[in-house]
Amino acid sequence: MSSRHDPTVLSEYNDDKNIFVRDTGDRIDDGIRPVDDNVLGNVDAIYGDTSHDIKDMFRLGKKQEFKRNFSFISTLGFISIYMATWEFVLVSLASGLVNGGFAGLFWTFLGTVVCYSSIVASLAEMESMAPTSGGQYHWVSEFAPPQYQKFLSYSAGWMSTLGWLASVASSVFVCSTLVQSLVEIGDQNFVFPNWQYTLLSIAFLVITIFFNTWGARSLPMIETVSLVGHVLCFVATLVPLWVMCPKNSAKDVFATFVDNGGWGNIGTACLVSQVSVLYCNLGSDSACHISEEVADAGLTVPRVMWWSFILNVLLGIIMLITMLFCIGSLEETLDAEIPYIQLFINTDSSAVAYVLTVMLLVLVFSGNITALATTSREVFAFSRDRGFPFSRWLSKMEKSRNIPFNAVYVTAFWSGVLCLINFASTTAFNIIISLTLLALLSTYMLSIGCLCLKRIKGHPLPPARWSLGRYGLAVNLFAFFYSAFAIVFSCFPSSLPVDTGDANWAPAVWAGVIVLSFVTYLLHGKKHFTAPVAFVEGIRTGGLQKTD
Repeated sequence: MSSRHDPTVLSEYNDDKNIFVRDTGDRIDDGIRPVDDNVLGNVDAIYGDTSHDIKDMFRLGKKQEFKRNFSFISTLGFISIYMATWEFVLVSLASGLVNGGFAGLFWTFLGTVVCYSSIVASLAEMESMAPTSGGQYHWVSEFAPPQYQKFLSYSAGWMSTLGWLASVASSVFVCSTLVQSLVEIGDQNFVFPNWQYTLLSIAFLVITIFFNTWGARSLPMIETVSLVGHVLCFVATLVPLWVMCPKNSAKDVFATFVDNGGWGNIGTACLVSQVSVLYCNLGSDSACHISEEVADAGLTVPRVMWWSFILNVLLGIIMLITMLFCIGSLEETLDAEIPYIQLFINTDSSAVAYVLTVMLLVLVFSGNITALATTSREVFAFSRDRGFPFSRWLSKMEKSRNIPFNAVYVTAFWSGVLCLINFASTTAFNIIISLTLLALLSTYMLSIGCLCLKRIKGHPLPPARWSLGRYGLAVNLFAFFYSAFAIVFSCFPSSLPVDTGDANWAPAVWAGVIVLSFVTYLLHGKKHFTAPVAFVEGIRTGGLQKTD
């Protein structure tokens, strides 16, 4: 890596190319634009609502390459359909009934979302400080102690990328399970062999690629339509369940706790079941990775992160109560191979069960589009800072469509590779995709921890238009320790006793990813990776850090 300082001052903004240019007309690689105060002072008057985006990209030392075509509503749809909290309450949360029963799951859900809200708020504030597609790895670079920031930033970039890759693979796999559920409504003995699951997953992945490449111009509209579907289908699911299903008692739902996981006490059982709750509420940070495509991102994205979380949590709580009242007895639910199909069949109408399952399939598939878009932007941003091998190729933009085609295709390829693991072993595949929770929680903990350290030392922070104010340090510290707490329980098995077949191998995979990031840092990152803070410092000093 070489360093260059260039005191030349910029005096105009090229509207066609959406970049600042120097008096000489030269362009500086990676979009670093030293500029005088007069230019920035006049931006508001010239560019109106986009002035903050121009100033943010300038401070971050990045060239604006995407069109900012996401509004508040389309960004709200982007996050909400990926989080899909009420949908995943039905699809995956019933597994948490083993630990705590109906009441345990309900109260654990409430406690978990309250604690997790501190993480969402902390991430939203950091996003307002640095609205960039890099997300956590950029924030770590800005806030970590100087002697550690490059390695920690590189590790966060790898961890976040691999976590999101696993998320894409798990999302298309859930779609495949929903297809099987449709068949099982009519034939409860039917089971797809592994190869059919795998091919279905890859088919859904291929369709998702189309929406993220040739259909990318319509992505904001698709996300807006998905938001509407997310809310309307919630109502369409809620009504028939309450009207047509027999009901459990309020005592069973709110006051009857059980420990079927062999933990010996209800408290531990409920803490283990919080992992399922967290899985239903992940994804608020997905919009961070499209920051450079959102108008007025420094304010819009953190607002959307917070309000999408509130919206999804409210819908999730209502759907959870509905499920617990209408699903039947706890014993029948634990014995059911697919609990949400039991819930739908409780309406005593196969037609209703088919319709509700199809709605879930369409909504979860819509979330796949968000997952692939999020991951490809993460890959693009990390490659822009030379974090991966072949970074120049990966960070190349398709100018006609303003989409990093190569990043999308590579993301889809490696997600497909993860899907192929299911050919050999469903257990191995489930271990890989369980990496999502641990990987993302670790990046949350790392970035929030660096912010806490900065605040404790009294160091200045970048301005935030969405700020936690005087409560910032308290919220950040709580979020940091809760992230650590959640990581610990994410490493627990779902029940005792444990053998090799039902052990939680996710921590081993997570440790493997940490080792992988360390090795790749030594082999590639130490020489080629330019931590984002180098570009920020280049702006502050009137110079530039760039890779060869």
